[in-house]
Amino acid sequence: MKLNCDLGESFGSWQMGLDAKAMPHIDMANIACGFHAGDADVMASTLQLAKQHNVTIGAHPAYPDLQGFGRRSMALSHAEIVHMMHYQIAALDGMAKTAGLTLEYVKPHGALYNDMMSKPNVFTAVLAAIAEYYQPLKLMILATAEQDHYRQLAEQAGVTLLFEAFADRRYTDDGKLTPRSQAGAVLSETEMLQQVQQLVQSGTVTTQSGNRLALQADTLCVHGDNPAAILQIAKIRELLA
Repeated sequence: MKLNCDLGESFGSWQMGLDAKAMPHIDMANIACGFHAGDADVMASTLQLAKQHNVTIGAHPAYPDLQGFGRRSMALSHAEIVHMMHYQIAALDGMAKTAGLTLEYVKPHGALYNDMMSKPNVFTAVLAAIAEYYQPLKLMILATAEQDHYRQLAEQAGVTLLFEAFADRRYTDDGKLTPRSQAGAVLSETEMLQQVQQLVQSGTVTTQSGNRLALQADTLCVHGDNPAAILQIAKIRELLA
């Protein structure tokens, strides 16, 4: 199971995350494309870090919401979602090519990711954006109990999906992430490592109600926001090894 991490989210003089310390421990870098975070300089430096550590790169597009860090939902039409995704993906794709790298996948960010997983019309638009792009790209979505449904839709569009699980989040019985507003939604380090170990050994997680839920995950999302998070990534890497 590969580790993916949201990176390149600094903007101008505002610094977000410890990208240089996280990059050596991960396999896949989801790089912000400027709509929720990131700028041309940050994108370029993040791509160079990925190249240095031989990390696969993916675009991390979002709603156009710098002030809200892409965490606020927006009511956009099908065409608007497709075009805003193409705009962001193409920006990173072009910079990657210039750096001698190849963009391989897309993982929507924040509210766009949540809307994609909860609103069929948004998922359809996101899927169309990937299917209509000039080169094949994989789409990363949340591993849930409805994976067969999403896989069928993607196959009809000619898109390959990557399913991700979250190391530090408690799951509901239907395979969704427990809202952060609820107690216990974010796991402690001990709980997180236990969840990762369970996922690796049995392909399951224990939900908020105590049930065991089967998850078929290709990749595990980790975070590099602070020194403690970097140490956690290293511990997760040890578990996977």
